[in-house]
Amino acid sequence: MSTPHFYSIGAPGQPWGDTERTLWRARQVRQRSYADDVLTAVERLRDRFDVESYGKVSYADAQHPVEKFPLMALRSRGWKNSLPTVLVTGGVHGYETSGVHGALRFAETQAAAYAGRVNLLVAPCVSPWAYERIQRWNFDALDPNRNFRADSPAQESAALMRLIAPLHGQFAAHIDLHETTDTDESEFGPARAARDGKAFEAHGIPDGFYLVDDTANPQPAFQQAIIEAVERVTHIAPADAKGGIIGSPLVAHGVIHYAMKELGLCAGITDARYTSTTEVYPDSPRATPEQCIAAQVAAVCATLDFVCHESL
Repeated sequence: MSTPHFYSIGAPGQPWGDTERTLWRARQVRQRSYADDVLTAVERLRDRFDVESYGKVSYADAQHPVEKFPLMALRSRGWKNSLPTVLVTGGVHGYETSGVHGALRFAETQAAAYAGRVNLLVAPCVSPWAYERIQRWNFDALDPNRNFRADSPAQESAALMRLIAPLHGQFAAHIDLHETTDTDESEFGPARAARDGKAFEAHGIPDGFYLVDDTANPQPAFQQAIIEAVERVTHIAPADAKGGIIGSPLVAHGVIHYAMKELGLCAGITDARYTSTTEVYPDSPRATPEQCIAAQVAAVCATLDFVCHESL
């Protein structure tokens, strides 16, 4: 359902320019600390992983002093090229909290069980400026999860692609941890429509966990293994009245398809056989923040269990 323009920045039918982006940026308020929440947690894991900075993002304009954020990744100690490699990413959208903390929780509590069976590369918070503002976009009003492409204008996306470039051909799987929230339709969807000069189209927010598989490379058995693991932790989103989720047809229990590479999605960057984007619903009356984090951990573990079984 398309609705008339109602976002308070911009004019109907006109994409934003520099003035509108500056107005939008002025509204973004720092609400939490990437250093305290993420970098401190990464440092605690230094005795178990090889910790590396894979770059930094740096932002400033006439109204904002320079802010710099180091981008950190955890890499398996004792990396063996003979083992399958799995990429875990969180915080591509900084406001999707359980993706960040799910990646960190997995690294802290579960990763050791897979030592010697897989190589792990974990980027727990891809978009730190947005993490601090509880925002979907980066400083430039760009969605990192639509900008994983050559010559990306999104610093966060470009840095992650540089990190994984030397490992192309080695990845067995990539799981990208996300959330779908009520603010997707109260704030971020309308903002996107206004930014692009389009009408906002509402699809409704699914109540529960679901997965996004790759249209060009569907792996139904892999997706089902994740769904079965997560279903022990939290509920799976049902189909809406049209038989879909967020405007896409339901292809299996809790699974939809997106064209990952075509859309510039993070889950399309590795050319891995097995890829998935998780989506938990933290605003559900049937789920707690802890359940959302546990669901992300369960999804990562199910990914690794599936890869380990397939490599036998």
